[in-house]
Amino acid sequence: MSVALWCVLVAGLLPYAAVLIAKSGPGYDNADPRGWAAKQTDGFRRRALAAHLNGFEAFPLFAAAVLVAQQVGGAHPRVDQLAIAFIALRLVYLFCYVTDRPTPRSLAWSAGLFCVLGIFTSPVWR
Repeated sequence: MSVALWCVLVAGLLPYAAVLIAKSGPGYDNADPRGWAAKQTDGFRRRALAAHLNGFEAFPLFAAAVLVAQQVGGAHPRVDQLAIAFIALRLVYLFCYVTDRPTPRSLAWSAGLFCVLGIFTSPVWR
């Protein structure tokens, strides 16, 4: 299995890392997790919840791009490199979101999108 396909698994799990950050510490209500989440109005917990949701938004296009690249172009070292870069950028994105750094967060998000576009179009430039 290629590195890029392993990155799909990691990307699918990253939103859960974000929600673990949101739920850490006192005050989390496991009896009503969605109600608890709806009450978060500011701070790192609210930002971690937003990063959690964004992780699920970013995942489908990344997964589709990797599958297209694998199916059409086969295994390619550049696809693996771009997939690793995407994961690294998503980690930077999560860190920046939780620590309230909007500009670097947006840059990490944008760079991650370019990685996905590179993966998706890799069969063309191979």
